[in-house]
Amino acid sequence: MSEGQAAPVEYGVAVDRYLAAAGLGPASSRIYRISLLGWAWPLVGRRTPTGRARRGARPPAVPLSLLDDPETPERLRRAMTDRSTTARPTTLVRELACFRAAAAWWLSQSWITMDPARDLAQPLPAASPRPPDRARAALALRAPLRELTFWYFLHESGAPVEHVLTLDIAHLDLPGRRTRPGAPTRLAWGEGTARLLPLLLAGRTAGPVFVTARRAPATTPPADRCPVTGRGRLSYRRAAELFTAATRPLDPSGHGWTLLALRERDRGATP
Repeated sequence: MSEGQAAPVEYGVAVDRYLAAAGLGPASSRIYRISLLGWAWPLVGRRTPTGRARRGARPPAVPLSLLDDPETPERLRRAMTDRSTTARPTTLVRELACFRAAAAWWLSQSWITMDPARDLAQPLPAASPRPPDRARAALALRAPLRELTFWYFLHESGAPVEHVLTLDIAHLDLPGRRTRPGAPTRLAWGEGTARLLPLLLAGRTAGPVFVTARRAPATTPPADRCPVTGRGRLSYRRAAELFTAATRPLDPSGHGWTLLALRERDRGATP
């Protein structure tokens, strides 16, 4: 075993150790954790909770050695088939990719001896056509200033969501339409963002660029709180929920879109 680490007994502990070694950002780590812990139920032959039932549901305790059980691949195949009736194909693809990545790392640590997901079939996306101009349609919505500025920033910069949410006002070179040297990431944006940012930041000179609608709890670190308004840094989860809710009327399926729709940058003129 690498670095002399003993194999953990419990699956959830193995998940924690994998995430600690993966070097993911907070938002990505959270998504991986949800996906990986979601496999705990199928590993013991139970159905993964869905919808509201999954929120706050405590995963069952699973011995990590169960991943080497010859019956485990069949349990996972049945779970995939069952999940495909309620989950989107893109969700299943993400969850399977997370599990495969973690299993490969556990194998490299000699904590397990087989890949239980090796023979799982990759879910195929539905064959329904995707609207060709989702980003443009979203940016045309009548939305609050914060949301519209955030959407333009994502669309014009092409940056990952978590990179934009970590920005502070001090990181911005507003006249140059780019981040300053020393910012956590180098980004540039266009006219839409440049028009909206000064309006969003009016009266604020420090703190997070994108903040919540309410004051942050007292336990919020100072770096994640606006010194003027006391509001906290906007979270990935809340930003995603707001975009999905706003785009639900635009989505023929009625589900709403994910923030990835704003990465569609080459479908027309600059907003």
